Amino acid sequence: MVASDTSAGRSIFAQAFEDLPQHWSVAPLEEYVYFQEGPGIRNWQYRPFGIPFVNIRCLKDGRLDVNSMSFVDPLEVDQKYSHFLLDPEDFVVSSSGTLGRLAEVRAADLPCMLNTSVIRMRPRRVDLDRKFLKVFLMSSLFQRQILSLASGSAQLNYGPSHLRQMLICVPPISEQRAIASILGALDDKIELNRKMSATLEAMARALFKSWFVDFDPVRAKSEDRDPGLPPEIAALFPDSFEDSELGDIPKRWRASSLGEVAVNERRGISHNDIPEGTPYIGLEHMPRRSIALGRWDHAAQLESNKSQFRQGDILFGKLRPYFHKVGVAPVAGVCSTDILVVSPASTDWAAFVLMHLSSDELVAHTDRCSTGTKMPRASWEHISRYEVTLPPVTVVRSFTMAIAPMAERIVAAIHESRTLAVLRDALLPKLISGELRVTEAERTLEESA
Repeated sequence: MVASDTSAGRSIFAQAFEDLPQHWSVAPLEEYVYFQEGPGIRNWQYRPFGIPFVNIRCLKDGRLDVNSMSFVDPLEVDQKYSHFLLDPEDFVVSSSGTLGRLAEVRAADLPCMLNTSVIRMRPRRVDLDRKFLKVFLMSSLFQRQILSLASGSAQLNYGPSHLRQMLICVPPISEQRAIASILGALDDKIELNRKMSATLEAMARALFKSWFVDFDPVRAKSEDRDPGLPPEIAALFPDSFEDSELGDIPKRWRASSLGEVAVNERRGISHNDIPEGTPYIGLEHMPRRSIALGRWDHAAQLESNKSQFRQGDILFGKLRPYFHKVGVAPVAGVCSTDILVVSPASTDWAAFVLMHLSSDELVAHTDRCSTGTKMPRASWEHISRYEVTLPPVTVVRSFTMAIAPMAERIVAAIHESRTLAVLRDALLPKLISGELRVTEAERTLEESA
């Protein structure tokens, strides 16, 4: 192992790099990586639209969550902050609170800019592969340096002055690319699962809108057109409308409320009675605008009472409902009491209830009815009174049967991605430290396939 600068040898972290392969080099991080801290946009500068900026809450599972971004005036960006605009080659890393959380900037995320609590990073030399930099930033060799240098009383933080004291390990470029390729293949599969789940959800939502919002099959039959459905399904729909308090609805369907076909399960449990290892879902684990709940922790030293849920229950985030956090539980476990646990009155209504609860219209209704100014909360009382048009059970049963395979595939993808993430996280420190060679890692992947 060769230190490219005497400052590397003097670093307080040099000992942590001693066991690396001899042909790898170690150097000050700033020699290989360009980094920049965000400017610190103030609340009074926020705008309802404009150029979005990235802060710590936007960093989700290695990606930027555009739905979590706030905005600043484009003119102000042009005049004062243009040098903080991000590029597709950038990574952003959290520098306050939860330290070292990483997200990759993609072309689809742009334009957007840095804000406080995040730091931009990108290679500054051609002999540092961009994808290998991502691997290094995720590794314990980097994360341990952050934790060692971070300071603060209310919450830990670090900045460019700390980064200048850090080291990076640099294998030959061919090895960098091989390591990044192995771990990147796992990340690519996880990303593919995410995209597939999003596509399946969009398909389910489109079918729900067609059948139960726009009433397309009924409208087609009333106009003597082919509804485009198998004959046995088309026969379930009437060929005319009738008046109701909700306006025109399909004949013999009923104007009602969601509470007739959905139940708020109230199964509280003391934190002292929760077995260790029980899956735990908090609001922080729930993505916005996605029914796929792919993140959870395991119960350990929980300090407040929780709600129990079963696999397949619908979880609805009632705190700040405008965040639109609604999803299907892929496992049984416990959740925060800021999450409502909802189940259908019968399995026939499962997909119908899920699509309504996760719809923009119901979330907007819930937001209007929520109580509290700074921390608005929704209530099941208001959700249960949400007006819906109820079809005969034969129609919703057919809808649930059509949606069930999609929901099952989404849940399967969640579990597969978690397995892949565990494998990636196990391989990463061994590859980045040289403990595991690339050929050995490839064999490991083949055996686990």
